This record gives sequence, C-alpha cells and structure tokens, in this order.
Amino acid sequence: MKHRGRHRRRRRGRAVRATLAGTALALTAAATLISASQAEVTDAPGTLKPISATAETGRLPLAEHRVPDQWLDRLSSEMGRPVGVGAVLESADRPLRDAAGCSTAEKQALPIEPAATRAYCFGGADTRGWRPGAVTTSGDADDDGRWGDNRVILSGWTNGAEGGSMDGPAPERGLAKVAFVDANDPDRLRYTWALLAVPVDGGHDYRGLVSPLSGMVWYQDKLLVTTREGDRDALYVYDMDRIQRATVDSEAVGRVRGGWAAHGYRYVLPAVGSYTLPGGDDARPATVSLDRSTSPDSLVASEWVPADGDRRTRLWRYALSRDPARPGLLSTDSFGRADPVEAYETKTTDVRGVLAYRSGWYLDRAAGSPGGHGTLWRQDTGSARATECGTDETRHCWSGRSGSLSYWEETGEVWSQSGGMLFALPLSSVDRALD
Repeated sequence: MKHRGRHRRRRRGRAVRATLAGTALALTAAATLISASQAEVTDAPGTLKPISATAETGRLPLAEHRVPDQWLDRLSSEMGRPVGVGAVLESADRPLRDAAGCSTAEKQALPIEPAATRAYCFGGADTRGWRPGAVTTSGDADDDGRWGDNRVILSGWTNGAEGGSMDGPAPERGLAKVAFVDANDPDRLRYTWALLAVPVDGGHDYRGLVSPLSGMVWYQDKLLVTTREGDRDALYVYDMDRIQRATVDSEAVGRVRGGWAAHGYRYVLPAVGSYTLPGGDDARPATVSLDRSTSPDSLVASEWVPADGDRRTRLWRYALSRDPARPGLLSTDSFGRADPVEAYETKTTDVRGVLAYRSGWYLDRAAGSPGGHGTLWRQDTGSARATECGTDETRHCWSGRSGSLSYWEETGEVWSQSGGMLFALPLSSVDRALD
C-alpha cells in the first residue's frame, strides 16, 4: 500500500472536507412522527464490561486460510488479466438518486436525530429482490480517503427478500454482490456491480458466495466480508487488485459455454482467503468496522444476540497486520491464528452496526417493530448514552433498518445504509446529540 497512499497523505485537510461535509439536508421531515410504542424509553444497557480476551467468554480466535496462489493464477490466466478498482469505476454507469429524488417511503428509513447531511437512493430495478447490507469506503482503505485518485463507496447486497433472522440459515439467503460507487463528485454518484465468488476446482471455476453481507471492511488492498455461509466461516477475504471481468452475459455463475458469467454483472471478485471460527462456541462476528484511532489499526466486531436473548452481546477487537508482506490482513501468530486483543460485553442486543473510535463504542440497535426507528448508543466502560429526539425525548431516533457503520476519518463522516438509502453524517453531530 505504500505505493498508493504515501504521495497523497500530504493533501489531508484540504478544502474537500468542507465540500463533502456540506449543510445538513432536510431529509427526515417524513420521519418525524413517532408512534406511542416508539416513544417508550429503552432500558439503558449500562456500561461496557471488559472481559479478558483470553477468558472463555472473550476468546474468539480466527484461523486464517489462504486460497493457493496457483488457484488464483490459474483463474486469472483463463479469465484474463485482473483489473483494479479504477477500471471498475470507469464503467460505473448507474446513477444514485440524490435525496431530493427519493420517495417519502424511502426517506422514512433515515435517522431522525442526528439528521443525515447526505443521502442517496439506489434504483429500484437492479435492487428489487435484493437485501441491502454492509457499507465500507476508501476512507477505510487508505487514511487519505482515496484509492488511487478516487473516492469510493462499497455497498453490499444479498439476493433475497429483506427481513428475517440475522442468525443461522434463512430461506432468503442468496448470492452476494457489491456496488462500486464512484464518489468523486458528491452531486453525481454513479455505480456498477461486482459479484462476490469463491474459487473451486483448483481455480478452474468459481461459485457465488451465498451469505448475507452484514459487515464489510475495505482495508488497504483487501476487502473483509462477514459470512454465515458455513458452520465455521467468519470472514471471507477479497483482493481489490484481483477483480476479474465476466465475459458472458448470463444469469449463471462461473464457467459457462463461451467463457465466464457473474449472474449478469460485469465483474466478479474471487476470494483469496478466509477466517474460520473454532468449534464449541456459537459466537461469530455479525458486523465489523475499522478503527484507525488505535496503533496498529484494528478491526472491531460485534456478534448478534436477539432482542429476547438471555445473554449479553460480545464485542471484540483484532489488530491488523503491519507486515508489508501481509497487507490488509489480521495480525496472526505462528499458527496462523488471530486472537482478539480486547473484548467486552454489553446488555445492548440486536446490534446491527458497530463502530469504535478512541474510547467510544457506537452500537446501532435495530427497531423493535416493523417501520420503526432504532437506537444509537455510545458506550464505554464508564458511561452509556443514546441519541434522543421528540418532545418526549424518545431514544428511537436512529434508522430502523440500518446495517453496518463505517467512519471516513478524512472527512469526519459516518456512512451507513438503511433500506435502499445510503447516507452519511458527521461523527461530531452524533457526539453532540449524545452529550
């Protein structure tokens, strides 16, 4: 990564920060009516309880597995030379609508307090039947906020009806795809799709990744994606320099007569590795994000515990590798195992997004009823606060269907996705609403 970011870091703090921050949009007028059931104040979950990362409740070692290089080389030799993110963005031809062009029903998914300062919605045709999931950006990938010369947002989607459990197999689980969004011009966002895949048959073929995308982090040249594809799968790893072009426009996935197909999409990302879970524990990372306020940078994760669950939610922090030969990967021991360096428990349940920055952990709790709004908590070992709104100071102020949280440090914005709405707001406005 040193060849990508070093020459650009001097540009941090330029006027682009002001351009992207903008003035708060009037996005939530349609979402200001709060039902009586929503106005009930959620019981405070209390502070975070530190647990030893070596204790049984705090341990969640992840075993690293790499797809053999010869598999990947064979796939690229048969499909053609891989392309990078820049080439994908050059073909981004699908516009995201600005909030002004989104319907009232779509904007109902936005948070009430603090309000989004930027919001966009996807077109209905190519997301119909797909469930929105995780978000990450080039602000995660490189600390100057760019990948090469581009500002990029990645939005994950899963084939299947929206709704259903986040835990275990569900009938709506299906193929996973990622929208590559060209975010260079905040007034004109455009995107194209890439299918997530897994190499098989020694690299002679690939199959589609079948899993909800509830967590996603793009760090250096790797994309780490949470998965519930198998009993022990935790994260799949993709290389942003190994994006392959599909050569046949077909609903099929993999090798087909005449070439290679990716469910009708132009691009496909074959996995280059994975992290698997130990046996004997039902815990797994359900949502993840990047924390650049630590040294080294770290990946934070939360499990999913249902609202009526009888135990606390566990949070973990994993160090990211500083080894230049292992860009974008977790720090592992000599056995290829990544152990958490920090672990906590919280009484907050139904966590759909987690973000850690400095001493605070931000937890996005889902709405308790369809069409309702969720709760955004900031917790640490000494306090717990939630954003409040309305004359009755209800805590149901956050988006009800939002997924992962991603902090773009260079611009100071938090990005998330709720329904078909992709939105951002300053982290400072979140903190003000919590004070």
